[in-house]
Amino acid sequence: MPFAAAPIVLSSEEESELRRRVAAHRTPQRDVKRARVVLEAAAGTSSSQIAVRVGMHESNVAKWRRQFLAERLEGLVDRPRSGRPRRYGHDERIKIAAKACEVPPADSSSSTWTYQALADALRDEVGASRSQLWRILDALDLKPHLVRGWLHRRGDDPMFWERVRDVCGLYLSPPQNALVLSVDEKTSIQARELKAATTPAGPGRAGRREWEYRRHGVAHLVAALQVHTGEVLADTIPRNDSANFCDFLAFIDAHVDPALQVHLVLDNGASHTSKATRGWLAEHPRFVAHYTPKHASWLNQVELFFSILSRKVLRNASFTSRDDLVDRLMRFITDYDNTARPFAWTYTGDPLRTDTRGTSAREH
Repeated sequence: MPFAAAPIVLSSEEESELRRRVAAHRTPQRDVKRARVVLEAAAGTSSSQIAVRVGMHESNVAKWRRQFLAERLEGLVDRPRSGRPRRYGHDERIKIAAKACEVPPADSSSSTWTYQALADALRDEVGASRSQLWRILDALDLKPHLVRGWLHRRGDDPMFWERVRDVCGLYLSPPQNALVLSVDEKTSIQARELKAATTPAGPGRAGRREWEYRRHGVAHLVAALQVHTGEVLADTIPRNDSANFCDFLAFIDAHVDPALQVHLVLDNGASHTSKATRGWLAEHPRFVAHYTPKHASWLNQVELFFSILSRKVLRNASFTSRDDLVDRLMRFITDYDNTARPFAWTYTGDPLRTDTRGTSAREH
């Protein structure tokens, strides 16, 4: 005669709590399964049927039935696991984290921490091995061996926020009878030709691209993005200087309705701030220059277009000559304009502040 599991009878409070656990989206799946085991058992379902319905081995079904009968809801919680106590306690872990967040000393042979260098530096205080340091720092989400390039010093420009608001104001509330153009150059685009053809991707295998290439010179591109339509006006220039930039401005002047004012969003590059460029702008009063703050080129929307251009045209490409490179750049821009859409800009240009509840909110 097969073994008959002891019946489970639930109180109304227990049944309500178990059904809440099953229905809640944030309940861990292991707890959902345990709650379902008890609910099914209370409904008279056999352990073998519960195992199939819940997706749990029958021996585990029996385990959670027994523990619920013995301890009720508390029996569905995992027992504390035995194991070796931490070898490195709170104080040692604080020392490890503090050292990993320091800059290596000036007399060090390495400018970046490695796990071995950290182990050597902490040998007397902590005595942890390289692998132990890795496990501790990984649990703290600290990666001292990684360095990311960064440059965003607001202090370099005392008018930082004023310039940010000015540019964002153009994006969000364009002036009447005016065109807003985001302008910049993408320089030194290399016309590189791969020495061997790329092997296309196959089932379970990525495409393979050899790293050797031939150089065929470089191209410089200057582009103006119409912020509120997404269209791009672009041309190649022999070099990035004031004379060629002013020629491009003259090109814009000839192709834009003379009744429209032209607002230019520019960074602080030499060709944009030179005496010759400022002189050209003074002679053409319908052009109004708005300069982004220093180290804030991310405010210039044409950079978004350049990113698209790099991904779709330049990445993994092979060009047989400089003319081939230029031809593909200009063909891409023509195709891009046929389906151009403006970028959805939402940043208002106001700094983040902390409100009275201690949460971050934007000033409006």
